[in-house]
Amino acid sequence: MAASGAGSPCRLVQYVVVRSDLVHKLSWPLGAVITQACHAATAAIHLHYADTDTQQYLAELDSMHKVVLAAPDEASLSGLSEKLTEVGVAHKLWIEQPENIPTCLALKPCPKETVQPLMRKFKLFK
Repeated sequence: MAASGAGSPCRLVQYVVVRSDLVHKLSWPLGAVITQACHAATAAIHLHYADTDTQQYLAELDSMHKVVLAAPDEASLSGLSEKLTEVGVAHKLWIEQPENIPTCLALKPCPKETVQPLMRKFKLFK
């Protein structure tokens, strides 16, 4: 990834957290799960479009950085959403309709160092 500018102290990243049990236990097709992540990421960008970090992230179109993590189940995903809300981290919890099932969440683009500590317990999605 190219640096965002000389002396730029922060790297913007968009974290996406997907329920891994949808694939591994509930046998959802992988494409359907990827679609959920796309919905959440797009919604988070849309909801926070005017945000300075979001604008900078979009301006660096060819060097966007996303990290896709796995939440083991609905409870852990919902717990993460509650924690993010508690500490004021903007995100979108995607709830698939009409089933009303929380499937994933995406943070708005933010400096990696500010949100990484909240994401440490989640592993990369496989």
